[in-house]
Amino acid sequence: MARSLLTKLIATAVIAMVAGCSDTDFTDAEKRTIASMSLAALAPLPSDPTNRFADDPGAAALGATLFFDTGMSRDGNVACGTCHKIDRQFQDDLPRGIGVGETNRRTMPLAGVARDPFFFWDGRRDSLWSQAMVPLENVLEHAGTRTAYAHYLKRRFGERYERIFRPLPDLSVLPASAGPYGTPTEMAAWAAMTDAQRDCVDRIFSDIGKAIAAFERSLVHGKTRFDRFAEALAQGRTPAADDELSAEERQGLRLFIGKANCSTCHTGPRFTDNHFHNTGVPQVAGLPPDRGRIAVVGEVLADPFNCLGKFRDGGEEACGELRFMQKSSPELVRAYKTPSLRNVAGRPPYMHSGQFASLEQVVEHYASAPKSVEGETEIHPVALSEREKAALVAFLKTLSD
Repeated sequence: MARSLLTKLIATAVIAMVAGCSDTDFTDAEKRTIASMSLAALAPLPSDPTNRFADDPGAAALGATLFFDTGMSRDGNVACGTCHKIDRQFQDDLPRGIGVGETNRRTMPLAGVARDPFFFWDGRRDSLWSQAMVPLENVLEHAGTRTAYAHYLKRRFGERYERIFRPLPDLSVLPASAGPYGTPTEMAAWAAMTDAQRDCVDRIFSDIGKAIAAFERSLVHGKTRFDRFAEALAQGRTPAADDELSAEERQGLRLFIGKANCSTCHTGPRFTDNHFHNTGVPQVAGLPPDRGRIAVVGEVLADPFNCLGKFRDGGEEACGELRFMQKSSPELVRAYKTPSLRNVAGRPPYMHSGQFASLEQVVEHYASAPKSVEGETEIHPVALSEREKAALVAFLKTLSD
């Protein structure tokens, strides 16, 4: 009987080691950290006081229409949805986005984007609605102009716009295509307009951004196997068989929140601290030098559509992020936004210009921590075995729904 009992105990221990299903795998502190990264810990989406149409269903519906409308571009071939593909996590799987031309940056996924304080890889805009306007005028993306969009909106969606926002003025006296960006002729036409005319067009343009932002606020993350596992762990129950993490995935999770230091920046339910960091990501050969956050601080402060500008809805009390953002710290040199890791396994390549083709390459980069081409990297080498690197990648794959 003693031998039989011993055999059963050994078998039970082996099964637990292989399945990795014992709560004793994690300390209480680790369990708290894991629980804090579950979607169950995500607070409700806050309102956007700078956009009084942010949660207006009519504005969101118009925004969705505009998001997928190729008419919102110079050549009639590019929509927001051209790069932010609905079946690809609202990104495009390319190293760098392609609109009218090829850009220098990776298309970012949009799920949960409404929770960010700053937007784009470098944070050059401070609201979701002001971000939505930038690609419309960018010569490599939609390449249109403000008056062209105003005319198009009135012609195609005038009644819908007026039901949501306000009556549209007579635009017949305005140039067909004019704006602060574009061809020399278009920029000259913009300069020749009166202040009142430019202000009128800017108001319509900001409403376009606010409608698109209202739609983008609806894009959220779905629960993943990691979330269901984390919830079970937090509640002290055994995860369902389909939600269990393997021994390798558990090892990767422990490394993620411990030795590998990943959760220092990839923290919370969205796996991001929403800050900007220099992590020594290499420059892409053939692209112009990219200095990251430090290069756009002046741009976000000067943006007429920023939180302190006259196109903001609500009071200035909503503008704390802009007022108190870092403006001249050396840490901003080649610093880029920490991206969310949710669904990360399904969207290679990685980094701001698609520098790495696989998660394995990303993990290798952070383990080796090469020097930055400019400024000082914030990461330090971590001695990880090949088995530990593979475990980190295995864990990252559990963040996909």
